[in-house]
Amino acid sequence: MRVHIETYGCTRNKADAEIMEALLLKAGYEIADLDSAEYVVVNTCAVKDPTEKHMSKRIKELIDSGKRVIVTGCLPHVNPDAIDERASGILGVKSIDRIVEAIQLAEKGEKLISVEGWEERSIDKLELPRVWKGGVVFVVPISEGCLNACTYCATRFARGVLKSYKPELIVKWVKEALAKGYKEIQLSSEDTGCYGFDIGTNLARLLDEITAMEGDFRVRVGMMNPNNAIKILDELIEAYKDEKIYKFLHLPVQSGDNEILRKMGRTYTVEEFEEIVKEFRRHIKELNLNTDIIVGFPGETEEAFQNTVELVKRIKPDKINVSRFSPRPGTLAAKMKEQIVGWKVKERSRYLHRLRLAISYEINKKYIGREVEVLTHSPGEKGGIEGRTMNYKDIILPNAPVGEFVRVKVTKATSTYLLGEITR
Repeated sequence: MRVHIETYGCTRNKADAEIMEALLLKAGYEIADLDSAEYVVVNTCAVKDPTEKHMSKRIKELIDSGKRVIVTGCLPHVNPDAIDERASGILGVKSIDRIVEAIQLAEKGEKLISVEGWEERSIDKLELPRVWKGGVVFVVPISEGCLNACTYCATRFARGVLKSYKPELIVKWVKEALAKGYKEIQLSSEDTGCYGFDIGTNLARLLDEITAMEGDFRVRVGMMNPNNAIKILDELIEAYKDEKIYKFLHLPVQSGDNEILRKMGRTYTVEEFEEIVKEFRRHIKELNLNTDIIVGFPGETEEAFQNTVELVKRIKPDKINVSRFSPRPGTLAAKMKEQIVGWKVKERSRYLHRLRLAISYEINKKYIGREVEVLTHSPGEKGGIEGRTMNYKDIILPNAPVGEFVRVKVTKATSTYLLGEITR
């Protein structure tokens, strides 16, 4: 039996896909390309309405083409009605260990539907097998779920309340990945900032354990929310000083207006966000600051939007992920009054995106002429070799060995990446 896996969304979903692949291989199934596969596992994302629509369309396309489809990921939790009723099986994010059972039942003409609530079923995914695909980057989930209750977020319906994985299991996976030649460890979670709060530890201590390992490797820390990062700020900054940690901070602010943050259920203020940024920049040289902003949240007045614009101009992030507000089923924000008309949301989004590109370019062009250390990742989509600087700037080289640390002179900059040449 041949099975193909399609994965969408976050790095967490990619790790889940590797678990399912390992379970299928262990059971004797063949992982195949799309054309030759009899079953397709669609590991879905449903973070935004356009994404959900794409998932729904893709599932229908595959079934119409004659494939038998097992749907996994976040969509079964967020909007099961968006899944074609002809799907051969549906698994929630905490039932991926049942992927073999789902296909076996489908072969008998039965459909396994296991879309559990977080309180009903809990599996420790680090106890499950993973496939080792090789390459430079290995994703290690450190927890599932979060401690927030953002009024616009549907992902929490799927991932649930925080469940931190044991530090010893995380360390075990990191050691094994390094032994197999991986050079970059990506720590993944819905919110890395609250890691360990439920088991008496925290992210900073986990980072210290990982960076104490021997070897030349780098660690990329995933997104952390300000309300949790600030609780361990001093420890976290000390951990970030280690040379094995990329000087990269993904800290979503979502809005530069405190009233909108309150309506979003974001339990921090603009001032607290700025304090975290200030302290990180004071101690971490050349910090690469990434943030997320949602425009057009219900009740976002022109003044509130301008407050966001002014915040962006003050802190000058290296990158902003700009999203237009998308009402998700079952969320409080979807029911709020004062929904912003579509054309205004687009207008604000485009303005902020243009501002983001201008700021990013001003920052990136300062790298021109400098020599930096780079870890090469893989061939680029448009040619050359893609790599990452030690503060996780994307850089393209005309030619370089993959999976190596090289010295590079930056020759050109754009708003989204650098270009360079190896010096030695």
